Amino acid sequence: MNELDDFLALKDQFIPQLSVDCVIFGFHNQQLKVLLLKLKNLDVWALPGGYVEQNEGIDEAAQRILEERTGLKDIYLEQFRVFGSADRSTKEFIQKIMEVHHPEAMNEPWVLQRYVSIGYYALVDFSKVNPMPDFLSESCEWFEMKQLPKLAFDHSEITRKALETLQLMLDYKLVGFNLLADTFTMIELQSLYETILETPLRRNNFQRKMLSMNILERVEKLYTGAANKAPYLYRFKNKVVRRTNFQ
Repeated sequence: MNELDDFLALKDQFIPQLSVDCVIFGFHNQQLKVLLLKLKNLDVWALPGGYVEQNEGIDEAAQRILEERTGLKDIYLEQFRVFGSADRSTKEFIQKIMEVHHPEAMNEPWVLQRYVSIGYYALVDFSKVNPMPDFLSESCEWFEMKQLPKLAFDHSEITRKALETLQLMLDYKLVGFNLLADTFTMIELQSLYETILETPLRRNNFQRKMLSMNILERVEKLYTGAANKAPYLYRFKNKVVRRTNFQ
């Protein structure tokens, strides 16, 4: 049974006019990236999202959607805003999405109605993600945050608000727990923060602050064969939540 079959079989179990949209962030080649879906037969992309079942919580729905798109479980996930503008979607555009490949879904009137969407952002290890499209999409790909394609509905606003929330949360949580590999260099950690904050940080201040927080464990030196001194590798001691301020 595919996702469309699941949708049609469970049509009476979904909460009408309520959806979840997820901004999935990854960090690769010194760039913050977002996972997007290419809608079938349309020159437009969308955030991974879906409906909420009557018998599941909204957090559970978001986790389910994320697992379907990334193949990962236990993803760091945070709800950050509800999007409910009266004009955030149109009946005509939803019809265009559904009618070519899935006309049977058009028999459900609520599918064409206005939706209120709960926005989540997720932080994942880029190297572990196996992007998978949903039944409305032909591909699932990563894009650099600064070079996003045309997005459907209000997904540009959702993505922008997710980034703003992520930037604000850097003052309270160490998001690198989920965006970096298990071990990393101090330069990689600093690069992550500079990329998210979109501003350079003083190297000595950053390193001093990170080490003073007693949350990093030095693992071993990373030998590259180059003449310069090999950098140390670090990992987080545990996934604690702390306030950080590098400015």
